[in-house]
Amino acid sequence: MSFYKAVTTVGGYTLASRLMGFARDILTASFLGAGPVADAFFIALKLPNFFRRITAEGAFSVAFVPMFSKIVVEEGEAEAKTFAEEAQAMMLAALLPFTVVCMIAMPWLLYVIAPGVHCSAGDPHCSPLRFHLAVTFSRITFPYILMMSLTALLGGVLNSLRRFAAFAAAPMFFNGTLIAALLFFAKKFPTAGHALAWGVAAAGVIQFLWMAANCLKHRIAPRLRRPKLTPRIRKLFRLMLPGAIGAGATQINIFIDMILASLLPVGSISYLYYADRLYQFPLGVIGVAIGTALLPMLSQALKSGKNGEAVRLLTRAFETGLMLTLPAALGLIVLAGEIMSVLFQRGAFTAADSVQSSHALIAYASGLPAFVLAKVFSTAYFAREDTGTPVKFAVSCAVINTLLALALIAPLRHVGIALATAVTAWINLALLVHGLHKRRHLDLPSNSVKRAVLIFAAGLVMAAAVYGLDTRVLHVMAGGLAHKALDLAGLIGAGGVVYFGCLYLFGIFNAQSVKALFPKRKKQDTIKSVQRMEEEE
Repeated sequence: MSFYKAVTTVGGYTLASRLMGFARDILTASFLGAGPVADAFFIALKLPNFFRRITAEGAFSVAFVPMFSKIVVEEGEAEAKTFAEEAQAMMLAALLPFTVVCMIAMPWLLYVIAPGVHCSAGDPHCSPLRFHLAVTFSRITFPYILMMSLTALLGGVLNSLRRFAAFAAAPMFFNGTLIAALLFFAKKFPTAGHALAWGVAAAGVIQFLWMAANCLKHRIAPRLRRPKLTPRIRKLFRLMLPGAIGAGATQINIFIDMILASLLPVGSISYLYYADRLYQFPLGVIGVAIGTALLPMLSQALKSGKNGEAVRLLTRAFETGLMLTLPAALGLIVLAGEIMSVLFQRGAFTAADSVQSSHALIAYASGLPAFVLAKVFSTAYFAREDTGTPVKFAVSCAVINTLLALALIAPLRHVGIALATAVTAWINLALLVHGLHKRRHLDLPSNSVKRAVLIFAAGLVMAAAVYGLDTRVLHVMAGGLAHKALDLAGLIGAGGVVYFGCLYLFGIFNAQSVKALFPKRKKQDTIKSVQRMEEEE
């Protein structure tokens, strides 16, 4: 499978999942708004996701996939499957007791991760209900970390063998389960937050069963075995230890954001959540797709000594990430108010909530290109089994993020938290690029810088055009939600035409670029593919 085809496969499923996620967030805003129940649920949702993204999809994936890919190349799939079984056994041995202990200690754990949720009666921002619900919801959702860690392991196995579709489709089950929880079970629980919390727990089980079924289909499902600290597992742990921070730099910043937001008035956590969900849309579709496809391909190219192929893969990832992320970031900045209003402003989510959330969205979106490109360049470290260098950058960025947030929280409140995260993302990207250049691992072609400048210029032209249309034409028209949605769709469409038109004029995007996304397969390759399918059946 080519790099572009892998990216479009993962990106296509991720796009479908993110669209379902928007439907979920629209329902969540309508049912919960931005009050104490919403704050409590978002804490309960972020808590297991934080640990999952640090350990499972962060440290584990970036350590496991290169090792698994290397074993496939050097020793074959059978030995690689044995390694996956060893990793699965140790994962269960570590996470089962961890999950139980955290569920028992949840009230004390919340003192650490969201200290402002527990407050004294004299505090004007105090909401005892928020603390009680946060504990209850977090105990329900926390087992999600175990299910999703196992899901990440199975996804790493499939991705290493270039079978990307199943893992990319798994989040659709998460969003579908939470949508069903709101539509069919919200009134059967004390609050809609209870229904969502149980939906998270159920979604973890469903996603794990989906991945297990796909591994069984391809006859590569790891079997259960007793945990044993083999030399390969020791190496995996050595790589995971620094990767737990290095791969999770963004998650650490989000974690710090939640701590600080819990000290602000009720609703601040929710404002940041809704803004985060919107800028995470392009980050998830583009960044996850590129990172997921790039890591196994780059690892195998380096392990096979194909340095030229490695350079081509990194160049494609850099240019593709910038070309797709820049217009998304500028669009979110220019249209933040309209997007927030159309998507969320209904039910319990008020116009004031929409304004506050849109301000946070502008701040987050300013760092979007840095978030995506950091995924690209950090992969260049992970593919070389270097998880130590990014951790040094992550520690520095975590400190910088905290200091910036503390400095900005007084004048800008929750917006200052978002802005600090965006600024830190650019600093992290600069450190990653400098580190690769210093080690002579960043051998991008000379014309890549020129193409990047032209892409940036096209984005500025698009932003100016959309801003002009937004302020001079469409704002004079009044109407209901449907009218506003059509206006917003028209602005986005016009921006897309202007942007890709500029890319065409600049020679960045043309007919050959489209054909490269969908390469034709040779006849003999098609025959071999059919034969493999018949053998599997």
